[in-house]
Amino acid sequence: MAKLDVGKRMKGIIYYCDNRLKEPLFSIVQEHILESGLPITSTSLKPIDFGNNIVVEGQRSYPTMVNQIVLALENSTTDYVFFCENDVLYPKSHFDFTPPRDDIFYYNENVWRWWTKGDVAIRYDRMLPLSCMCCNRELALEHYQLRQRKIEEWGLDHFRSREPRLARLWGYEPGTKKKRRGGLTDDDFDIWHSKDPVIDIRYWGTFSSPKIHLKDFKHPPKWWKEINIKDIPKWNSLLLSLRGMNNS
Repeated sequence: MAKLDVGKRMKGIIYYCDNRLKEPLFSIVQEHILESGLPITSTSLKPIDFGNNIVVEGQRSYPTMVNQIVLALENSTTDYVFFCENDVLYPKSHFDFTPPRDDIFYYNENVWRWWTKGDVAIRYDRMLPLSCMCCNRELALEHYQLRQRKIEEWGLDHFRSREPRLARLWGYEPGTKKKRRGGLTDDDFDIWHSKDPVIDIRYWGTFSSPKIHLKDFKHPPKWWKEINIKDIPKWNSLLLSLRGMNNS
């Protein structure tokens, strides 16, 4: 893959959602994404007025999410893409990053995970969600087309659960799991740290398990940290106002 001239690099956003998130959070997330000023390609299960929107037929599932990502990547025209989801609060500084290489998946490590019914947010070592990934668009497209093919080879019945075993084995985040550990590829990843934190919001009904307490982990992660939401810079007032909301 040829390296692009730094001066000609274009960044954009792909946004994929299942239309289950309720207001006001649904609109609040979009408002903050729009502050980036970047072009947006969105895929959803029902029409939404957000960027260049494409409706994908299918039920909420892991294969459907992969199909949404592939379609968004195919229809985006930028060199680099930020993966954005409908239940994550992104500061404008998140989008300041530009990947220095075209063959690596990059993740913003400045993330706090917050359960909407509580006052505490958490983070731990290698908490690098897909919703905080940025990379070369062609690299991402090749990877997710591979996932599509593997899902077809294995058969949809292996991927119908909310968090299918094979998808967990491969790892949800490209580049973070090598083939020797069951991953799909031997691609590499790296991290960046935005000026302001990203807030990964969890509630009853999120696609992946909430995992907000140490007891939720079979193997406790390293460098566990907790913070009261009133102490999170930039977001404290908004999170306090959203606390207790019901999106189930």
